[in-house]
Amino acid sequence: MITPAALHRTVSAALDEDAPWGDITSTALLPEAAQATADLIAREAGVFSGGEVLAAAFALTDPGIRVDLHAADGDRFEAGDALASVSGPARGILTAERVALNFTQRMSGIATLTAAYVDAVEGTDARIADTRKTTPGLREFERHAVVCGGGSNHRRSLSDAVMAKDNHLEVLRQGGRDLAEALREALGRLPHTTHVVVEVDRLDQIAAVLDGGAHTVLLDNFSLADLRTAVGLLKGRAIAEASGGVSLETVRGIAETGVQVISVGALTHSARALDLGLDVRIG
Repeated sequence: MITPAALHRTVSAALDEDAPWGDITSTALLPEAAQATADLIAREAGVFSGGEVLAAAFALTDPGIRVDLHAADGDRFEAGDALASVSGPARGILTAERVALNFTQRMSGIATLTAAYVDAVEGTDARIADTRKTTPGLREFERHAVVCGGGSNHRRSLSDAVMAKDNHLEVLRQGGRDLAEALREALGRLPHTTHVVVEVDRLDQIAAVLDGGAHTVLLDNFSLADLRTAVGLLKGRAIAEASGGVSLETVRGIAETGVQVISVGALTHSARALDLGLDVRIG
Protein backbone atom coordinates (compact mmCIF):
# COMPACT_ATOMS: atom_id res chain seq x y z
CA MET A 1 0.00 0.00 0.00
CA ILE A 2 1.43 3.37 -1.05
CA THR A 3 0.40 6.12 1.34
CA PRO A 4 -1.25 9.21 -0.19
CA ALA A 5 1.52 11.39 1.27
CA ALA A 6 4.28 9.32 -0.35
CA LEU A 7 2.38 9.20 -3.64
CA HIS A 8 1.97 12.98 -3.82
CA ARG A 9 5.47 13.77 -2.52
CA THR A 10 7.37 11.38 -4.77
CA VAL A 11 5.44 11.99 -7.98
CA SER A 12 5.50 15.77 -7.47
CA ALA A 13 9.26 15.69 -6.97
CA ALA A 14 9.72 13.69 -10.18
CA LEU A 15 7.55 16.10 -12.17
CA ASP A 16 9.45 19.09 -10.77
CA GLU A 17 12.72 17.42 -11.71
CA ASP A 18 11.61 16.73 -15.28
CA ALA A 19 9.94 20.08 -15.99
CA PRO A 20 11.27 22.61 -13.45
CA TRP A 21 10.09 25.59 -15.52
CA GLY A 22 7.49 23.81 -17.61
CA ASP A 23 7.61 21.75 -20.80
CA ILE A 24 8.85 24.27 -23.36
CA THR A 25 8.50 21.81 -26.26
CA SER A 26 4.80 21.11 -25.74
CA THR A 27 4.07 24.74 -24.90
CA ALA A 28 5.85 26.04 -28.00
CA LEU A 29 4.51 23.51 -30.50
CA LEU A 30 1.04 22.47 -29.36
CA PRO A 31 -2.07 24.67 -29.27
CA GLU A 32 -3.35 25.16 -25.74
CA ALA A 33 -6.73 23.72 -26.69
CA ALA A 34 -5.28 20.58 -28.34
CA GLN A 35 -6.67 17.31 -27.02
CA ALA A 36 -5.18 13.81 -27.29
CA THR A 37 -5.83 10.20 -26.36
CA ALA A 38 -2.99 7.76 -25.73
CA ASP A 39 -2.73 4.11 -24.73
CA LEU A 40 -0.22 2.49 -22.41
CA ILE A 41 0.93 -0.52 -24.45
CA ALA A 42 3.02 -3.44 -23.24
CA ARG A 43 5.96 -4.19 -25.53
CA GLU A 44 6.63 -7.42 -23.63
CA ALA A 45 4.85 -9.74 -21.19
CA GLY A 46 4.97 -9.07 -17.47
CA VAL A 47 3.13 -8.22 -14.26
CA PHE A 48 1.58 -4.78 -13.89
CA SER A 49 2.36 -2.43 -11.02
CA GLY A 50 1.99 1.32 -10.56
CA GLY A 51 -1.51 2.10 -11.76
CA GLU A 52 -2.16 4.72 -9.10
CA VAL A 53 1.29 6.23 -9.67
CA LEU A 54 0.60 6.50 -13.40
CA ALA A 55 -2.72 8.22 -12.68
CA ALA A 56 -1.12 10.60 -10.17
CA ALA A 57 1.55 11.71 -12.64
CA PHE A 58 -1.11 12.86 -15.10
CA ALA A 59 -3.50 14.27 -12.49
CA LEU A 60 -0.79 16.36 -10.82
CA THR A 61 0.24 17.73 -14.21
CA ASP A 62 -3.28 18.62 -15.33
CA PRO A 63 -6.43 17.64 -13.40
CA GLY A 64 -8.31 17.66 -16.70
CA ILE A 65 -6.54 14.50 -17.84
CA ARG A 66 -8.53 11.27 -17.50
CA VAL A 67 -6.81 7.92 -16.89
CA ASP A 68 -8.65 4.64 -17.41
CA LEU A 69 -6.79 1.59 -16.14
CA HIS A 70 -7.40 -1.64 -18.05
CA ALA A 71 -5.11 -3.71 -15.80
CA ALA A 72 -5.03 -3.86 -12.01
CA ASP A 73 -1.82 -3.99 -10.02
CA GLY A 74 -0.72 -7.62 -9.91
CA ASP A 75 -2.34 -8.57 -13.22
CA ARG A 76 -0.24 -10.52 -15.70
CA PHE A 77 -0.25 -9.29 -19.29
CA GLU A 78 1.12 -10.14 -22.72
CA ALA A 79 2.99 -8.09 -25.29
CA GLY A 80 0.57 -5.85 -27.16
CA ASP A 81 -1.94 -5.53 -24.33
CA ALA A 82 -3.35 -2.07 -23.58
CA LEU A 83 -2.85 -1.48 -19.86
CA ALA A 84 -4.36 2.00 -19.59
CA SER A 85 -5.79 4.84 -21.67
CA VAL A 86 -5.15 8.54 -21.11
CA SER A 87 -7.21 11.37 -22.58
CA GLY A 88 -7.36 15.12 -22.18
CA PRO A 89 -5.20 18.20 -22.81
CA ALA A 90 -2.35 17.15 -25.12
CA ARG A 91 0.20 19.43 -23.47
CA GLY A 92 -0.36 17.86 -20.07
CA ILE A 93 -0.29 14.30 -21.40
CA LEU A 94 3.06 14.82 -23.12
CA THR A 95 4.51 16.69 -20.14
CA ALA A 96 3.71 13.84 -17.73
CA GLU A 97 4.46 11.00 -20.18
CA ARG A 98 8.09 10.31 -19.24
CA VAL A 99 7.57 10.47 -15.47
CA ALA A 100 4.49 8.25 -15.68
CA LEU A 101 6.38 5.71 -17.77
CA ASN A 102 9.51 5.79 -15.64
CA PHE A 103 7.57 4.84 -12.53
CA THR A 104 5.32 2.27 -14.18
CA GLN A 105 8.14 0.59 -16.11
CA ARG A 106 10.28 0.38 -12.97
CA MET A 107 7.49 -0.93 -10.77
CA SER A 108 6.25 -3.43 -13.36
CA GLY A 109 9.81 -4.68 -13.80
CA ILE A 110 10.09 -5.34 -10.06
CA ALA A 111 6.68 -7.04 -9.99
CA THR A 112 7.63 -9.21 -12.97
CA LEU A 113 10.96 -10.29 -11.46
CA THR A 114 9.31 -10.99 -8.11
CA ALA A 115 6.66 -13.14 -9.79
CA ALA A 116 9.41 -15.20 -11.42
CA TYR A 117 10.93 -15.93 -8.00
CA VAL A 118 7.53 -16.71 -6.49
CA ASP A 119 6.74 -19.06 -9.36
CA ALA A 120 10.10 -20.78 -8.88
CA VAL A 121 9.31 -21.77 -5.27
CA GLU A 122 5.67 -22.75 -5.84
CA GLY A 123 4.72 -25.79 -3.80
CA THR A 124 7.23 -25.11 -1.01
CA ASP A 125 6.63 -23.35 2.30
CA ALA A 126 9.05 -20.51 1.51
CA ARG A 127 7.95 -16.96 0.95
CA ILE A 128 9.99 -14.52 -1.17
CA ALA A 129 10.78 -11.24 0.59
CA ASP A 130 12.47 -8.00 -0.39
CA THR A 131 15.23 -6.15 1.49
CA ARG A 132 16.19 -2.54 2.20
CA LYS A 133 18.26 -2.48 -1.01
CA THR A 134 15.83 -0.05 -2.62
CA THR A 135 16.27 3.13 -4.64
CA PRO A 136 16.52 6.06 -2.18
CA GLY A 137 13.20 7.87 -2.09
CA LEU A 138 11.31 5.10 -3.89
CA ARG A 139 11.03 2.47 -1.17
CA GLU A 140 7.24 2.60 -0.84
CA PHE A 141 6.78 2.28 -4.60
CA GLU A 142 9.26 -0.57 -4.92
CA ARG A 143 7.94 -2.48 -1.91
CA HIS A 144 4.43 -2.16 -3.34
CA ALA A 145 5.69 -3.60 -6.62
CA VAL A 146 7.15 -6.61 -4.78
CA VAL A 147 3.72 -7.34 -3.29
CA CYS A 148 2.14 -6.96 -6.75
CA GLY A 149 4.45 -9.75 -7.89
CA GLY A 150 3.33 -12.05 -5.07
CA GLY A 151 6.27 -11.37 -2.76
CA SER A 152 6.38 -10.21 0.87
CA ASN A 153 7.88 -7.14 2.45
CA HIS A 154 10.72 -7.33 4.98
CA ARG A 155 11.08 -4.64 7.63
CA ARG A 156 10.26 -1.22 6.22
CA SER A 157 13.14 0.63 7.84
CA LEU A 158 15.75 0.56 10.59
CA SER A 159 13.03 1.73 12.98
CA ASP A 160 10.75 -1.27 12.53
CA ALA A 161 12.65 -4.29 13.84
CA VAL A 162 15.94 -5.29 15.40
CA MET A 163 18.17 -6.87 12.77
CA ALA A 164 21.67 -7.62 14.03
CA LYS A 165 23.98 -8.27 11.08
CA ASP A 166 27.64 -9.22 10.79
CA ASN A 167 28.98 -5.74 11.55
CA HIS A 168 26.83 -5.44 14.68
CA LEU A 169 28.11 -8.80 15.87
CA GLU A 170 31.71 -7.82 15.14
CA VAL A 171 31.38 -4.66 17.25
CA LEU A 172 30.00 -6.78 20.10
CA ARG A 173 32.85 -9.27 19.71
CA GLN A 174 35.48 -6.54 19.74
CA GLY A 175 33.91 -5.17 22.91
CA GLY A 176 34.11 -8.58 24.57
CA ARG A 177 30.34 -8.90 24.81
CA ASP A 178 28.61 -12.28 24.90
CA LEU A 179 26.05 -12.39 22.07
CA ALA A 180 23.35 -14.29 23.96
CA GLU A 181 23.63 -11.95 26.93
CA ALA A 182 23.53 -8.85 24.72
CA LEU A 183 20.39 -10.13 22.98
CA ARG A 184 18.64 -10.90 26.27
CA GLU A 185 19.46 -7.43 27.60
CA ALA A 186 18.17 -5.82 24.41
CA LEU A 187 14.93 -7.81 24.55
CA GLY A 188 14.49 -6.70 28.14
CA ARG A 189 14.61 -3.05 27.07
CA LEU A 190 12.47 -3.35 23.94
CA PRO A 191 8.67 -3.47 23.71
CA HIS A 192 7.43 -7.04 23.74
CA THR A 193 6.08 -6.60 20.20
CA THR A 194 9.52 -5.92 18.68
CA HIS A 195 10.75 -8.63 16.34
CA VAL A 196 14.42 -9.57 16.60
CA VAL A 197 16.40 -10.96 13.67
CA VAL A 198 20.03 -12.04 13.90
CA GLU A 199 22.22 -12.85 10.91
CA VAL A 200 24.68 -15.73 11.12
CA ASP A 201 27.08 -17.21 8.59
CA ARG A 202 28.07 -20.38 10.44
CA LEU A 203 26.16 -23.20 12.09
CA ASP A 204 28.10 -22.82 15.33
CA GLN A 205 26.62 -19.33 15.85
CA ILE A 206 23.04 -20.56 16.02
CA ALA A 207 23.07 -21.84 19.61
CA ALA A 208 23.99 -18.43 21.06
CA VAL A 209 21.40 -16.68 18.92
CA LEU A 210 18.66 -19.04 20.12
CA ASP A 211 19.86 -18.71 23.69
CA GLY A 212 19.53 -14.95 23.34
CA GLY A 213 15.89 -15.25 22.27
CA ALA A 214 15.99 -14.19 18.61
CA HIS A 215 12.72 -14.64 16.74
CA THR A 216 14.27 -15.09 13.28
CA VAL A 217 17.71 -16.38 12.34
CA LEU A 218 18.98 -15.11 9.00
CA LEU A 219 21.20 -17.77 7.45
CA ASP A 220 23.57 -15.88 5.20
CA ASN A 221 25.30 -17.64 2.30
CA PHE A 222 24.79 -21.12 3.77
CA SER A 223 25.29 -24.20 1.62
CA LEU A 224 22.17 -26.26 0.96
CA ALA A 225 23.41 -28.95 3.35
CA ASP A 226 23.99 -26.41 6.11
CA LEU A 227 20.59 -24.82 5.47
CA ARG A 228 18.93 -28.20 6.03
CA THR A 229 20.87 -28.66 9.28
CA ALA A 230 20.00 -25.14 10.42
CA VAL A 231 16.30 -25.64 9.69
CA GLY A 232 16.38 -28.70 11.92
CA LEU A 233 18.06 -26.76 14.72
CA LEU A 234 15.60 -23.86 14.47
CA LYS A 235 12.38 -25.82 14.03
CA GLY A 236 9.81 -24.63 16.54
CA ARG A 237 12.26 -22.16 18.08
CA ALA A 238 12.79 -19.44 15.44
CA ILE A 239 11.97 -18.61 11.85
CA ALA A 240 14.61 -19.75 9.37
CA GLU A 241 15.40 -17.12 6.74
CA ALA A 242 17.91 -17.65 3.93
CA SER A 243 19.78 -14.88 2.14
CA GLY A 244 22.84 -14.45 -0.02
CA GLY A 245 23.62 -16.22 -3.27
CA VAL A 246 19.96 -16.27 -4.24
CA SER A 247 19.14 -16.29 -7.95
CA LEU A 248 16.40 -17.69 -10.14
CA GLU A 249 18.67 -20.68 -10.72
CA THR A 250 19.29 -21.37 -7.02
CA VAL A 251 16.09 -20.27 -5.28
CA ARG A 252 14.19 -23.54 -5.75
CA GLY A 253 16.92 -25.58 -4.10
CA ILE A 254 17.09 -23.11 -1.22
CA ALA A 255 13.32 -23.28 -0.72
CA GLU A 256 13.39 -27.07 -0.66
CA THR A 257 15.66 -27.05 2.41
CA GLY A 258 12.64 -26.01 4.49
CA VAL A 259 13.44 -22.35 5.17
CA GLN A 260 10.36 -20.19 5.71
CA VAL A 261 11.66 -16.95 4.19
CA ILE A 262 14.08 -16.23 1.36
CA SER A 263 15.14 -12.58 1.18
CA VAL A 264 16.28 -11.40 -2.23
CA GLY A 265 17.93 -7.99 -2.66
CA ALA A 266 17.87 -8.40 -6.43
CA LEU A 267 14.10 -7.89 -6.50
CA THR A 268 14.67 -4.16 -6.14
CA HIS A 269 18.34 -3.46 -6.81
CA SER A 270 18.64 -5.47 -10.04
CA ALA A 271 15.19 -5.51 -11.62
CA ARG A 272 15.11 -4.40 -15.26
CA ALA A 273 12.53 -1.79 -16.20
CA LEU A 274 9.79 -3.36 -18.31
CA ASP A 275 9.28 -2.09 -21.86
CA LEU A 276 6.02 -0.11 -21.87
CA GLY A 277 5.10 2.69 -24.24
CA LEU A 278 2.55 5.49 -24.38
CA ASP A 279 1.18 5.67 -27.93
CA VAL A 280 -0.97 8.59 -29.04
CA ARG A 281 -3.88 7.38 -31.16
CA ILE A 282 -3.94 8.52 -34.76
CA GLY A 283 -7.29 9.71 -36.08
